[in-house]
Amino acid sequence: MARTPSTMLELGTQAPDFMLPEPATGKIVARKDFIGKPLLVAFICNHCPYVIHIRDMFVELVKEYQQRGVVVVAINANDVANYPDDSPEKMVEEVNAHGYTFPYLFDDAQDVAKAYQAACTPDLFLFDDKHRLFYRGQFDDARPRSDEPVTGADLRHALDRLLDNMYPPADQKPSLGCNIKWKAGNEPDYYG
Repeated sequence: MARTPSTMLELGTQAPDFMLPEPATGKIVARKDFIGKPLLVAFICNHCPYVIHIRDMFVELVKEYQQRGVVVVAINANDVANYPDDSPEKMVEEVNAHGYTFPYLFDDAQDVAKAYQAACTPDLFLFDDKHRLFYRGQFDDARPRSDEPVTGADLRHALDRLLDNMYPPADQKPSLGCNIKWKAGNEPDYYG
């Protein structure tokens, strides 16, 4: 398991645009669809042990905050030629098996992942209702093969502060997970 930290994009950064297919519905989903709403963009994939470790709690936390007006999209940017478990067909299976209530989008060109400077799965980016970056970093301290319980504490704290019109959390820890599986020759320069 590669342990890759997130890049910690600068707070206040405007959310990069995206327009990506949602394999489960065949629809195209774009950032502009969510103007005026808080937006959580999560870079995940099907096979990563770090994502699998938090998946159930992530799905539950998302349901809770969707009821409070937060829009959530997940994006898979992995190279599916070399990682077929992350293919669009397998993404549909993932959505159905785990009850995703949010669009799970496929970034085949990997351009959106690069625009967000995503580096790992999971990599979380929370934007305010004007789509300025409010929080980026970890879900919580839990990792595979650790004794830390999966709680979503870090993301929950950021979401609560955002919805209560408070300042961003001062302590924002990088996420840690598997590196995004870049296509050969497509690795971004910010990626170590």
